Amino acid sequence: MFKVVRINAFQVGLIFKNGKLTKVVQENGNFLFVDKDVLVYDMDRMFVPPIELNILLQNEVLASLLEVVEVADNEIALQFVNGNFKEVLTAGRYAFWKGYTVNEFIKVDLSKVYITEQIPMALFENIKLRNYIRCYTVLSFEKGLLYVNGVFVKELTPGTYFFWNNAITVEVKNVDVRQQQMEISGQELLTKDKAALRINFFVKYQVIDIVKALVDNKDFEKQLYVTMQLALRAFVGAFTLDELLGRKESIATSILEETTVKIAGLGLAVSDAGIRDVILPGDMKEIMSQVLVAEKKAQANSIMRREETAAVRSMLNTAKLMEDNEMLWKLKEMEYVEKIADKIGEITIAGNGNIIGQLKDIFVK
Repeated sequence: MFKVVRINAFQVGLIFKNGKLTKVVQENGNFLFVDKDVLVYDMDRMFVPPIELNILLQNEVLASLLEVVEVADNEIALQFVNGNFKEVLTAGRYAFWKGYTVNEFIKVDLSKVYITEQIPMALFENIKLRNYIRCYTVLSFEKGLLYVNGVFVKELTPGTYFFWNNAITVEVKNVDVRQQQMEISGQELLTKDKAALRINFFVKYQVIDIVKALVDNKDFEKQLYVTMQLALRAFVGAFTLDELLGRKESIATSILEETTVKIAGLGLAVSDAGIRDVILPGDMKEIMSQVLVAEKKAQANSIMRREETAAVRSMLNTAKLMEDNEMLWKLKEMEYVEKIADKIGEITIAGNGNIIGQLKDIFVK
């Protein structure tokens, strides 16, 4: 059977007889073949072997024309053509024609965690490579802890971190290191004199040692809550209600001094704390109101008695001065006459008596 095959420039023809590769044709032109199968390949494309590649590579001419890349089961290979990323090659054997395009390959060991290969970071988000990579982000106001197979490895500063995606467990725990506020609300407490009250308390804290907070302690926020709660309970129980109300402003300072060591053990620092509200029960409110009213009445009575005493003392002093000074007496007498005259709108004089005498009798006596 005759067959004419056209082989163009940059093509290679593989001649098979009875399934065996017998010849490799590189020259371009028309060729006549008898009882043979001919496969023509473009040299700017990957070579896809029609049979097992190892068998074909026994032909020295073909082997010299091909670059073979072997990728193990735990590997991938990144193919770059003329310097540009093209493809991800999974496990297998691949053959590429030599001489017409520049093929470069970066082999990656997927059995490890860290990306140590010199791969441009821009490729990590490429859709062909994305499934092979794990990405974690630590924000600017955070710190992170890296765990590999459940074991703490190191502390991470803000940034983006990439790891190979495989069977190894990789976890990044992030913690906000900004100043935060915790509310300790509705704490029902008993004072030293058994008075029941509720206190709303707040604490401003910040994570300063992320390893202590997350590795050495579990649920550091819950531990901080319980620590402040117990300190508040102990402080309130050491004073009577009156003493406690008088020391309200110093409660926060005392509690912080008491809990500083315990808080530092949680990897935290507390910058401020304070009482937001002190809430008394209904009956206690009524009693306190009565006490307050009684105190204010007593204060008012005391002030009134002081004022009355001062007024009497002033009158006594005035009387003594007037007794010793007749002119002062006359001036005081005229002052009262003037005041009386200001309040009289009309004066009627009856009879033919002495008018001056009658007026004197009215105003002076």
